[in-house]
Amino acid sequence: MTEQQEDYPSEIHAGLVAFSDSLKSVEEVFKPFLQMALEDVEKLESLDQAKLHLTAVYAINSLFWIYLTTQGIDPKDHPIKNELDRIRSYMNRVKEIEDKRKAAKLDKAAAKRIVKSALWEPSKMPGGSQGKQTSGKRKQQDRAGPQNKKKRD
Repeated sequence: MTEQQEDYPSEIHAGLVAFSDSLKSVEEVFKPFLQMALEDVEKLESLDQAKLHLTAVYAINSLFWIYLTTQGIDPKDHPIKNELDRIRSYMNRVKEIEDKRKAAKLDKAAAKRIVKSALWEPSKMPGGSQGKQTSGKRKQQDRAGPQNKKKRD
């Protein structure tokens, strides 16, 4: 047995090695973020900046959650749970904003043209009589048959 293993029971050695390896991989993931210059972050769009900051804060608070667990403290009873919930709500808000940005936009001019062409207009004839309908609405009524004409009149 080595000197380090004498400080803790040998049954948990494999778990501690796995935990240490996981911490090293977390360090590798965070390394690019920690090396990023503030100027590079400021060049990002505000929505991307918000996502970056929220992700970093969430990760740090999650690591603190793990730390509390390793210390035998129940994180569900700790204020860190409220903080994680608050960050999650902000992340959901950013996602909503992003989804709205990706949603199809209404072209008002095109919508007006479509509606105008779909509606019928009576042709103006001298003497005040109504002329033919210009849309397919009249054609649909004609196709409905004589039984519907009686109901309509």
